Amino acid sequence: MTTHIGALPTGVLDVVANQVLDQPRFLRLPHPRTGVPSLFLPSKRRDADDSLDTILEVHAIAPPNPRSWFLGEQVIEDGKLLLMTPVDPVFLLIPIARAVDKEGAHANFRPIDDIFDDAVTALTTQNGKSAPPDQRLSRHDLVKFTSLKCVASAMKHLCEVKEITPEISVYRFSMASLVEYLRKKVARLVAADELRESLTVVRLLAKDGLMEDGKEDLLEAGRLKAACDLVAHHLPPDVKTELMSSYDFSVLDVHVKIVQEEFAAMAVVETEKGKKRVTKAAKAKTTKAVPQGETSKKRKAKESHGVEVLKKVNVEGMQKISNFFQKQPKP
Repeated sequence: MTTHIGALPTGVLDVVANQVLDQPRFLRLPHPRTGVPSLFLPSKRRDADDSLDTILEVHAIAPPNPRSWFLGEQVIEDGKLLLMTPVDPVFLLIPIARAVDKEGAHANFRPIDDIFDDAVTALTTQNGKSAPPDQRLSRHDLVKFTSLKCVASAMKHLCEVKEITPEISVYRFSMASLVEYLRKKVARLVAADELRESLTVVRLLAKDGLMEDGKEDLLEAGRLKAACDLVAHHLPPDVKTELMSSYDFSVLDVHVKIVQEEFAAMAVVETEKGKKRVTKAAKAKTTKAVPQGETSKKRKAKESHGVEVLKKVNVEGMQKISNFFQKQPKP
């Protein structure tokens, strides 16, 4: 049996350990952002009705080079780290609820069981036997997920709901309801200290020039957009677009564009300066190899030596060379 190292949220590890006899099963569900089948783990909360209302997303963090874990005296060859984090079931419901949303706002209201049955059929048909085994969606997994109590209660956050009787309600997917729910999540995230203290977020805001004095309004807009980006990690592209367009980031976008253009201009200037420095260095290297004036000095040295030699020659009785060019008398 393969052994893996995993990191789970506080309070979940003992629950999962106590579920060994119940054989807890990972579920392969479509990831809400990519649609790619991914692993999730339902977990029980210790409450009166012992309901399944926590879902953990499984992340596999693999090192670039082969590594191992040392656990006591045991060596675990697989150096991957499995990180499990809670995920809102509303996110996981998005691809399921939209799998049968063919008519949009004109679709009929339907009982939740009918929606789930048709969605499971549609998703398993789309992800057929032609897909690799690890990329196939199992009907069993989808039915198990849609039967969780937390999933049934989450449907009201992304659907319009009508109560036919106190016991019967009907649902229809609504982008407006989903965006309204996502905006509430964004607002809670913006107000959380974790976002303000996140070094990654702070660096991004500083890079866009939002941490300077006098830019408090832009800073708040920057935090709001960062919160939207974090929430959008679990959203399809079109839902992310709908969420972003529900806010007015026009002033922030203009500021960020100006900052980026200034950085680009500075980069060009620095590149030109670098080229000039390289050119000067090359010229200096050439000058150093052949110092300026050295050639003329050598020439002067040679000429002085020749003059000294001529001075020692006995020229008595010799005619000057100019005599050969004078006009000769006629015979």
